[in-house]
This record gives sequence, C-alpha cells and structure tokens, in this order.
Amino acid sequence: MTPQGRSLELFFVDGRPGGLTTAEVFNWTGHVLRIPRTEIVRGLSREQAKFTGVYLLLGEHEGRPYAYVGEGEEVAERIRSHDAKRDWWSEAVIITTLSNNLHKAHVKYLEARIVEKARAAAVSNLENGNTPPRSSLSEAAVANMEEFLSTLDIALAALGIDLMNDRRRRAVVSAAVGTTAQQMFAQPRFECVGEKGALRAHALLDGEVFSVQAGSMARSSWVGIEGGYKPLYSKLVETGVIVNDGASRKFADSYAFSSPSAAAAVVLGRAANGRLEWKMADGRSYAEWEREMLGAVE
Repeated sequence: MTPQGRSLELFFVDGRPGGLTTAEVFNWTGHVLRIPRTEIVRGLSREQAKFTGVYLLLGEHEGRPYAYVGEGEEVAERIRSHDAKRDWWSEAVIITTLSNNLHKAHVKYLEARIVEKARAAAVSNLENGNTPPRSSLSEAAVANMEEFLSTLDIALAALGIDLMNDRRRRAVVSAAVGTTAQQMFAQPRFECVGEKGALRAHALLDGEVFSVQAGSMARSSWVGIEGGYKPLYSKLVETGVIVNDGASRKFADSYAFSSPSAAAAVVLGRAANGRLEWKMADGRSYAEWEREMLGAVE
C-alpha cells in the first residue's frame, strides 16, 4: 500500500528558520514549539508554553548530543526551573495541544514513551536517570496517545530533531537476507564487498531508507581518517547494532542509513563512495541503477 501523504505547517515566528518555530500537522490536535535558549523569555511568554504538556531540552554534553525529557501542568514553569540548574542545553521543545486538552496522566504517559523511544534510538544521551513508569490510562486513551506520538515523530523530524528516530529495523531481520529476499520485497537489493571478498553486506532501498540488513558483515575497526563517519561507526558499536564476530563484525540488527555512502563507510571502516561500492546482483552499481531509473522517468 502506498503511504498516505501528510500536510505539515512550519511557522517561523520571526521569519528566521533558526528562531522561534511552531509545527502543526493537518488534522492533528498537537502543537510543537521550538525555542532557542537565546529566545527563552519570548518563547515562554507564548500561550502554549503555559499549557499542560511535555518538553525536551536539547544540547550537547562532553561532545555528544544530550537531552532531557520532562512534563508539567504548566510547561513554562518547569523550564524556568531548569534554566538555573542546567547550562548544557541550547534549545527547548514544548509539546502540547492547540486547545490544552492534555491532562496529567496523558503527559506522564507521553513522557515515559518518549524516554523509552529515545533510549531505544540511542541518538542522544539522556540526562533522565531512569525511564519513568507509564501512567495508567484506558485502552482508548493509550491508543490515542500512541497515535499522538506517531504524528509527533513527523513534526519533530521536520524540525530536524532526531531524538526518537530508531534506525534499527528489527522486523525485517530474518526475511531480508538470503536468496528469497528479492522475491519477498519489491525494493532494490544491493551488496557491498570489501577486504578482497572477506566482507559482504546486503542492503535494501525502501523509499528514502537505505537499510543494511541484519547478518551483514562490517570491518572489525575503523581504519580511515578521523572524522567523517567514524563517530557513526563508533556509535553503532557502542549501541550494539554491530557486534564482534571473529575477525570482523556483523550487524545484529538491520539499520537504516541516511545515504549509501554512510552505509558503505560503516561496512568498510573508512570513507567510501556508496554509489559505487553498492552493487546489484547483475553487477550494476547503485549509481548505474539510479541513472537507469532516472532515464525511465517521462
């Protein structure tokens, strides 16, 4: 089934993308307000900042993305208390509804789920010491909150906030690797071979997602220059996406990369042009396949 399109509106309050920004999705009750710390006074004076909701504090600590997730019956009051106690955050994100119809149990549930999803994604370190328990909600209310979270993912992604974007793809682990993968998936399938054939990795292209499949191999250590995709390689080792497997490593989970080059760099342990390194079964490179696809567009 073709995914249904969604309409999202970003409003730059001062006409600047880096300033106060609101995000709303058509037919969604939620409202997201992004506040740079330099604009905290103006941001917290806005109406939604006084509503019941969830908030994110985002920044860096010891060279790594860092975040804190909280909730409050008046979000502005909670963020003011953090302004004096925490100096690492550079922006706050307030998540409420347009009509202020979230209550305490709603936001405690949302806080718990956001922390759970952020820990699973492992994009940022969390200052939250523990994952808070989910509040007790009716079955219908839980369904509503999960739907709220699903749309929140879209709004945060549009703002460039990757906190909950878990790129692991556990659901396709067993089906995606092997000779029957091409029969089970319509997505193009690619292979990357390194170290004179000692490394082999497989990937599927599904829309914008270039997903290296569980069981694929990767170099045992980063051998390229500093910088580039080395931090990504290190993060995937640290979070257990790629694990030791004798003389090499392997992907314990399928993982969605932002580009073929990012995927190839992690597999090969060095900078790589993924458009050339990834090849189809008939020998065509990703670049050659892409050119053929573009040539077929009328």
